[in-house]
Amino acid sequence: MKAFLLTLAALVLLSQVTSGSAEKCWNLRGSCREKCIRNEKLYIFCMSGKLCCLKPKFQPNMLQR
Repeated sequence: MKAFLLTLAALVLLSQVTSGSAEKCWNLRGSCREKCIRNEKLYIFCMSGKLCCLKPKFQPNMLQR
């Protein structure tokens, strides 16, 4: 029983420690985050409500009229 509780506690701690998000957006080129990092831009929102952050090489060209 002690081994089970120790394993369960370790799994709970590991799930809290993992950083980042595996959720992808913008044809798998963007990352869903709470806040975009340096040089990234926001164009759309993810399904989870987070920001879809794109690196400069994947940012779309905006048409200006």
